[in-house]
Amino acid sequence: MWRFLLAGVVVIACAAGTTAVAGLLEFKNVVDALKIGKPLKHVKELTLPPPGAPQTLLLIGADHRIGEGTGVGNTDTMMLARINDNSSTINLLSIPRDLEIQTGGGGIAKINSIYSESGPGGGPDGLLAVLKQQVFPGLKVNHILIVSFLGFARMIDAIGCVYAMVDHRYYNNTAVTDYSSINIQPGYQRLCGENAGANGALAFVRFRHTDSDLVREARQQDFIRWAKDGFSTSYLESNVNHLMKVFANNTQVDNTLDSTDGLIELADLVINANGHTLKSIQFPVDSTPTIGTEQYVQSDSTREAAAYKAFMTPTRKPAPPPPSRRSHHGRTAGRKPKHRPHSAPISTAGLVSDTGDGRSQVAQLGKILMPVYYPGDIVAGPYTGYCSSVTANCDQAPNPSSAYDNSYPRKYWIRAQDGTKYPAYVMTLVLNPTLGQYYTVQGTTWKTPPILTGTKVTHIETVRGRKLYVYENGGNVSLVAMRTPQGVYWIANTLEDAIPNSQMVAMAASLTLAR
Repeated sequence: MWRFLLAGVVVIACAAGTTAVAGLLEFKNVVDALKIGKPLKHVKELTLPPPGAPQTLLLIGADHRIGEGTGVGNTDTMMLARINDNSSTINLLSIPRDLEIQTGGGGIAKINSIYSESGPGGGPDGLLAVLKQQVFPGLKVNHILIVSFLGFARMIDAIGCVYAMVDHRYYNNTAVTDYSSINIQPGYQRLCGENAGANGALAFVRFRHTDSDLVREARQQDFIRWAKDGFSTSYLESNVNHLMKVFANNTQVDNTLDSTDGLIELADLVINANGHTLKSIQFPVDSTPTIGTEQYVQSDSTREAAAYKAFMTPTRKPAPPPPSRRSHHGRTAGRKPKHRPHSAPISTAGLVSDTGDGRSQVAQLGKILMPVYYPGDIVAGPYTGYCSSVTANCDQAPNPSSAYDNSYPRKYWIRAQDGTKYPAYVMTLVLNPTLGQYYTVQGTTWKTPPILTGTKVTHIETVRGRKLYVYENGGNVSLVAMRTPQGVYWIANTLEDAIPNSQMVAMAASLTLAR
């Protein structure tokens, strides 16, 4: 079974349609376009929201073609999205595809199999009923959106591909294993859809055979943020007709969205939430036992209730900026990200000095057309350290070692949206290979990559005279960056932000220029 991310593309496509369509098209035309996907009729488990109220969407990736109906494939991705005008974030909560549930006959099954069942116990209603009865009591879903395998790839291309922070080397050849092929090098790069094959976004987000269910879900949600970082309102407005056509042809919606009133209600929410950041809520996993030949994800009701409460709770909006004022230079001044200067030495608890391996990484890069920085301190632990093609410590069997040549570390070129190429390098560090946890050190002369410009800086810290730009995701530091006259550099957390905030800042503060 493959799994893929759909939520980011659906939310983006929704934003594209509603934001631009509101001023350029009649809503009736949008409704007519959505009929192409054969809307789901009479999903009784849906709850119609009052006008202007927050909405909860269930986003489904199903391994059948749009319009074929249920009974022909499983749900490969299940994600809840909460859109609330009174929140500063759009909250996302993924449901593990291998989550153990109880069947009517007293047995167990994986939740992703419910959708494929024929009859009253399957399809969207069956899936929603199980979610309400066994996972999130009190859940009220307002709309369902379904996208197909091919639809995901086509929508990625429709928004101009996505710049993604690839955390490590992804490689598999179907001639060696039964898993789908993938061939993606580490580092910040542009991933495309339909014709990209093993080098594309679909291969990246569907990857599932050497990491945990939590890492796969985190990769999906991170991909959402990266996708949202990379598009602008002007792009949406200038490409609205094409985006709506792609969206309508590759997305299936419930029958309440197949109406002008329903679409307007969702449109108003999405338009008002256009500037919101995305907040990932982690699904609580207690264990992943193997029962028979199948691996299941197990949780408990108390922690599930806490996760659901966090999902439904709006994130407090920051105080509005003060009235504009004129600086002594005559320019309009506004509120800047909060600045936190450090007067005391920063804590390096949980880190270990490793300048020797850092210098070795620089030597392995060889000649590169930009200054190179490496962290003097890295995370301490039994598995941690730099990945190196020389020692082959991050190679993954049964892949040949040649597949990892020049991957750890890696120097390459990043091509920007306008086609300009910039030199870049990436160093990969492993935190826990068993869990598929890697973090990265990235450098490039491209000073305006979407990952730094599309997301708001949470705050700025000055440590040891160096200004650090801190980016958070749901309170966890996902990235810390610094800028120099020659380029930009950042340390990216693991996909599920497993490294504590203080350690992320301390590692960035230890970035050392190679001499």
